[in-house]
Amino acid sequence: MTELTHQEIVEIMLSEFQKISLPPQVKLQLPPPCFIEMEGEYIDYIKNKSLTVRFPVLSKQTNPMGVMQGGFISAAFDNVFGPLTYLIAKKPVVTLDLCTNYIRPATLKDTITITGRLVGKGFSTMHLSAEAVNQKNKP
Repeated sequence: MTELTHQEIVEIMLSEFQKISLPPQVKLQLPPPCFIEMEGEYIDYIKNKSLTVRFPVLSKQTNPMGVMQGGFISAAFDNVFGPLTYLIAKKPVVTLDLCTNYIRPATLKDTITITGRLVGKGFSTMHLSAEAVNQKNKP
């Protein structure tokens, strides 16, 4: 299996998303501003199965204890789930539920890598799962 570059994954997304019929007033921006703000980097994509993204922990994302605030961690997960669901469904989708369990803090010296995977797909829903690990590959 060959690992894809960030730009190769963006090109796959652009190619797939151009097939989506959007209202004329909607301008597709990839990666989206929320992804760019978090300085995410796409590092692997397995078609219709998984997407892996790396995020640095930024000082503007930390809480008073100096660790990444939980909402930013959840946003990082959403920045993986969003593009993965679009790539699988071939159309825009919305989140029904997002549940995050925290195991250890992410500090400024950390980088988190999140791999989102398709667990199951029904007629109108998808079930995804993801895990974040630090640069030492610890959850």
